[in-house]
Amino acid sequence: MRIVTLFLLLLLALSAAASNSNITPELDEALGGFDEAPTAEATKEAPPAPSRPWKLAGDLILSSSYNFDHSDPAPGETDHRGFSRLRAKLNLQLEWDISPDWQTHIAGYGFHDFIYGLRDRSDYTDELLDSMESELVLGEAWVRGKLHPKLDLKLGRQIVVWGKSDNLRITDILNPLDARELGLVDIEDLRLPVTMARLDYYWGEWNLSAMAIPEIRFNRNPALGSDFYPYPTPLPAEKGLHNGGSNTEYALALNGIFSGWDLSLYAARLFDDMPHLENGLREHSRLTMLGTSTNIALGNWLLKGELAHFRGLEYTPLPGKKKNRSDLLLGVEYSGFSDTTLSLEIVDRHIHDYNNRLTTEGIEQDEWQTALRYQGEFLHARLKLTALAILFGDPGKGGGSMRAQATYELAEGLNLTGGVVAYDGGDKFPFTAIGDNDRLFLELKYSF
Repeated sequence: MRIVTLFLLLLLALSAAASNSNITPELDEALGGFDEAPTAEATKEAPPAPSRPWKLAGDLILSSSYNFDHSDPAPGETDHRGFSRLRAKLNLQLEWDISPDWQTHIAGYGFHDFIYGLRDRSDYTDELLDSMESELVLGEAWVRGKLHPKLDLKLGRQIVVWGKSDNLRITDILNPLDARELGLVDIEDLRLPVTMARLDYYWGEWNLSAMAIPEIRFNRNPALGSDFYPYPTPLPAEKGLHNGGSNTEYALALNGIFSGWDLSLYAARLFDDMPHLENGLREHSRLTMLGTSTNIALGNWLLKGELAHFRGLEYTPLPGKKKNRSDLLLGVEYSGFSDTTLSLEIVDRHIHDYNNRLTTEGIEQDEWQTALRYQGEFLHARLKLTALAILFGDPGKGGGSMRAQATYELAEGLNLTGGVVAYDGGDKFPFTAIGDNDRLFLELKYSF
């Protein structure tokens, strides 16, 4: 219940702070009249800049976090108290128009976290240092073009978003997630690209997408020694899967956009991101998924719905048996307040033909999940406030996370973000093991 109460208090505090700001719209407008007047030379029409077929952009990010809820570590355990991050990160992306009908996009990032050098590196496991100290990664990298006025081809590493939810995953299953630090950022910043070939055919209000995905890639989970690693011992080895060939994943989506509503139908043949134990190894089941999603706009209200049915799920307590599961999401979003959006999403993941042996792994027949979100913009959108709570099981009992943050535009392209993330241990895995990971965070981001 602690996390629900904290979420409500922070939501009220953020709204009150922004609403009671001394900088009113009228005062801000009046102050705008004292901007420096343009000179005569500045008012002359500048010659058009020469066009370039390419564009390079990126972000330079400095971020830090401070853990304030950890207890004293036991002998031999890593001390995660205090400052846990001092990271410099560079994102780069290049876009190039090869021709009027063909474009390419290459993105990647690299980071180094100086906190491990400032503290005693010998206190950390090799697995944690390999995962979190430094990284150089190729992100999305694709080429896209027209084969026909109604037919597009896209080849390379891509991110494809299915579904309508901004907070929870039901039909959004094509890309794995970077789950090394739960609750710190939104899903849109967690998706990992995978290599695929994608064809899109357009006619009227409809779009048909067909994808073949030869790259087999799964979620990036917390490393042994991380304060987000929820297990008491190292995990068994994972049975590797080769890329391509018989392991190629396939997906099909039909999307229609109409006046005031939209509809999507999905089908996929892919591997489960969540492994099970078989013969002492972690293995990933081959699944078949059928799903649908819709948005319906009614004035200031937006109604959301998603449904996915999975066949072929395997669980460690039931060796050799496959189960089916149906996931349902219902959501509502309200934007009737000035510069403010409120949303609520509820999910039920129902296992068919349930076996009580699954309770040994903490798996229930119906797994409930709830997301509450607040977003507000103030000071002519220079200040953005966000509060997000994701709760598992019965609200206040199953555990979950809550994040409240404020982002302020210091100057064009320069943003400062600060906030807090709180975790509720509850009785659901993995929150039973990470309930004391509460932390403050601060980020300075320059975009160019």
